[in-house]
Amino acid sequence: MTSARQTTLRHEQSEFSAARAAEKAACEKQNATAALTVASHALDAADCAHLLEMLGLDAASTKE
Repeated sequence: MTSARQTTLRHEQSEFSAARAAEKAACEKQNATAALTVASHALDAADCAHLLEMLGLDAASTKE
């Protein structure tokens, strides 16, 4: 394999890693926003926990 090809592969891998990191950050932000929305509309803590569970969200793991 030539060095030009190896450099291209490393560049593609770093672009892919950056895209995955950006997607993960966007997903975490979206989940945090969803959890806040659920919490603001829940009747009480138990209702909030139940609704978050139904959505597959965990209030403890949201960062915002």
